[in-house]
Amino acid sequence: MQSTDLGNKESGKIWHRKPSPATRDGIIVNIIHNTSDYHPKVLRFLNVAFDGTGDCLIAGDHQGNIYVFDLHGNRFNLVQRTAQACTALAFNLRRKSEFLVALADYSIKCFDTVTKELVSWMRGHESSVFSISVHASGKYAITTSSDTAQLWDLDTFQRKRKLNIRQSVGIQKVFFLPLSNTILSCFKDNSIFAWECDTLFCKYQLPAPPESSSILYKVFAVTRDGRILAAGGKSNHLHLWCLEARQLFRIIQMPTKVRAIRHLEFLPDSFDAGSNQVLGVLSQDGIMRFINIQTCKLLFEIGSLDEGISSSAISPHGRYIASIMENGSLNIYSVQALTQEINKPPPPLVKVIEDLPKNKLSSSDLKMKVTSGRVQQPAKSRESKMQTRILKQDLTGDFESKKNELPDGLNKKRLQILLKGYGEYPTKYRMFIWRSLLQLPENHTAFSTLIDKGTHVAFLNLQKKYPIKSRKLLRVLQRTLSALAHWSVIFSDTPYLPLLAFPFVKLFQNNQLICFEVIATLIINWCQHWFEYFPNPPINILSMIENVLAFHDKELLQHFIDHDITSQLYAWPLLETVFSEVLTREEWLKLFDNIFSNHPSFLLMTVVAYNICSRTPLLSCNLKDDFEFFFHHRNNLDINVVIRQVYHLMETTPTDIHPDSMLNVFVALTKGQYPVFNQYPKFIVDYQTQERERIRNDELDYLRERQTVEDMQAKVDQQRVEDEAWYQKQELLRKAEETRREMLLQEEEKMIQQRQRLAAVKRELKVKEMHLQDAARRRFLKLQQDQQEMELRRLDDEIGRKNLTENQEAVAKEMRADADAYRRKVDLEEHMFHKLIEAGETQSQKTQKWKEAEGKEFRLRSAKKASALSDASRKWFLKQEINAAVEHAENPCHKEEPRFQNEQDSSCLPRTSQLNDSSEMDPSTQISLNRRAVEWDTTGQNLIKKVRNLRQRLTARARHRCQTPHLLAA
Repeated sequence: MQSTDLGNKESGKIWHRKPSPATRDGIIVNIIHNTSDYHPKVLRFLNVAFDGTGDCLIAGDHQGNIYVFDLHGNRFNLVQRTAQACTALAFNLRRKSEFLVALADYSIKCFDTVTKELVSWMRGHESSVFSISVHASGKYAITTSSDTAQLWDLDTFQRKRKLNIRQSVGIQKVFFLPLSNTILSCFKDNSIFAWECDTLFCKYQLPAPPESSSILYKVFAVTRDGRILAAGGKSNHLHLWCLEARQLFRIIQMPTKVRAIRHLEFLPDSFDAGSNQVLGVLSQDGIMRFINIQTCKLLFEIGSLDEGISSSAISPHGRYIASIMENGSLNIYSVQALTQEINKPPPPLVKVIEDLPKNKLSSSDLKMKVTSGRVQQPAKSRESKMQTRILKQDLTGDFESKKNELPDGLNKKRLQILLKGYGEYPTKYRMFIWRSLLQLPENHTAFSTLIDKGTHVAFLNLQKKYPIKSRKLLRVLQRTLSALAHWSVIFSDTPYLPLLAFPFVKLFQNNQLICFEVIATLIINWCQHWFEYFPNPPINILSMIENVLAFHDKELLQHFIDHDITSQLYAWPLLETVFSEVLTREEWLKLFDNIFSNHPSFLLMTVVAYNICSRTPLLSCNLKDDFEFFFHHRNNLDINVVIRQVYHLMETTPTDIHPDSMLNVFVALTKGQYPVFNQYPKFIVDYQTQERERIRNDELDYLRERQTVEDMQAKVDQQRVEDEAWYQKQELLRKAEETRREMLLQEEEKMIQQRQRLAAVKRELKVKEMHLQDAARRRFLKLQQDQQEMELRRLDDEIGRKNLTENQEAVAKEMRADADAYRRKVDLEEHMFHKLIEAGETQSQKTQKWKEAEGKEFRLRSAKKASALSDASRKWFLKQEINAAVEHAENPCHKEEPRFQNEQDSSCLPRTSQLNDSSEMDPSTQISLNRRAVEWDTTGQNLIKKVRNLRQRLTARARHRCQTPHLLAA
């Protein structure tokens, strides 16, 4: 497996040596994108999409780098840097170089891969776009997000329509059906609707799946012909819907290891004409399994548990698969390598061991002895080894060798040897061998032209004459017959053509191109001269059969003649139905293995051999109805015996009556365009066509007239119905009018009563309003009066505060004056005391005087201490009273607390008795101290009275304030 790292390169080669993918994994190349920056990292790919040719694809990573990979030219190019992650891509627009990319900002941009320029910028989504579907013409695109889907015109890049739904439902996917104008919308509630693209008319809705197998659909896929829808979800079941029949026709159960399905996509095939049979199923384990939806067999798978796949895209021609791995890399797979083992032809049963030299070849070597009898099967040895024989080849007969060479490397001679040995081709490779034997050209364009002409008028009512149970089979038969009628006009008038084509249509119903070309090849070669006696059966061909039967079994022919049984009864039913009525499917396939491998006369010989091998029951038949029944129903007959009898007839029939002398050799269909088929009497066909056209026109005229009459009758009936409906409607309207008049009268009465009640209520409200206005006026006057009183009180309080301040200053001034007088008085007494001491000292002795002086000095110090203590007590008392008065003035509403229990309490003021000791003082000193104490008491009492008066005035004002709070508020 080759690996390519994009790195920082903008262009380069995808692979550097020719890829040779292995059958096991089928990987052509693994593409990774590593950056070589300062911090190296891996850029993960998120989305991938192929263009219309299938040889180019684009891929975008999570940083917005978009690359174009040309697998045919082995080149990659960086075409755009969007700088944001892409959520969806589309690369199959009408202009091949343009592509659409949905970005993480909910916008959609269109770029050109050649010019690398922005073509258009489309906005309108409000959530991330996860799907872009482009119409087959490339003119329209549908972008889908979780809440809406929008239809865009890619010519103008304008939004045409917008699909809005309820938020509770949600959208799973909206997309175009291939090769049609139908839009399929799938919602989260499993409802699926089909819409017309131009008119957005709802064409149909698929029914709900059965409850027993109901799953929530998450992913969807449609075949290229738009007929089968595959749906899956979180389950290992797959639902297959037939969109034309609008019904669920198959449920496929995946292996038990599959628990959820993440992606579905059909694998195109050039041989199936769009009716894809292989479906790719990507499950939760990262493995994508490809299954056949008809046989339900697992064909191959990609991815593994170690290297899982996150998403995949398949090229339109089915050659490549591009898968984004879970590690972010991109794998390109070769479908041819993956299907090599499936499509491998069977191994040859006869090997060429030795080629003889040219110079040793003789004429006897070209001769082969023809022996009759049973064809011998090659015997197997005990070791189950294949036997080999030396075959002598005609090295000089280049023409014969070329004639036996078939497409796809097969050889007709070897196939005939294989067929004679085993009696039939392997079932697995039968269709492959038939296509090679018939050398089908597979003219897709020419066949599409015939199909595009639509259903031929001769087969419009095919279901009435041939009521086939399967609608799909009927539809394929109708299309095939219409294509044959458009190819040659005689097939529109051939009554047995449906019988001839039906077994091939049933066999190739999933590949209409192959079906058409097989029938056309059969008509050109094995139906030679069938139309020369049209519209009668081919008398010349039936005569050949009768001649051969007369030569090999005269008794049987005489029996037919005796009972008036012609070749139109014992030969033509077998030919016109190509033995499909008398053989089972396996017998029919085995027979046509031999018919397609031999000369066109083999079919005629088969008719003779069938009659000869059935001679016993035919000889016992005597009634014409019995013969008719015998040749239109299955009989107890061994097809192997019939085939051996055919080979015997081919070898033993004389040349003069042998059909191969009158029939041409095999001629394949031409490549590109189909050959002209005019082997019929043109004047008869033209006359019948004209007559049929005239009859058809007459019938159309009659139908038109009948339709006109029916339309007129329908119009009359409709008019009568409309008139009756009109009269009924008028009667209903009249009754409704009367009812409404009565209702109006009742409403008017109610209105009158309501008006009366309303007038009474208005009067009451008026009275209440007057009372309220009067009360409001009184309240307003009272408020004005209260405001004036409050203003007066505020002024009184202001005056009181000013007076209180003046009184406090006066009291403080008086107290300071008293203190100064008291201080002067004390100084004077001390001076007189010193004089008395000095006088006493002169009269006493010196020692006594010193003792007395010491005693007096001690007592003087004691008196000073007592005086200082008394002054301190008075100052403290005055300070407490002033603070209490100021506090009471600031908080007048608080209840006044008593400062003293007894103003005459001895603990408040110091007594002189507590300070003086009569035993230690002389009488004069004691008298002086007592007098001084009395004066102090008097002064203290005066101060106490002043303070008490001040407190009373402050208390009175405080109470007045508490009684008039509005003054405080003012």
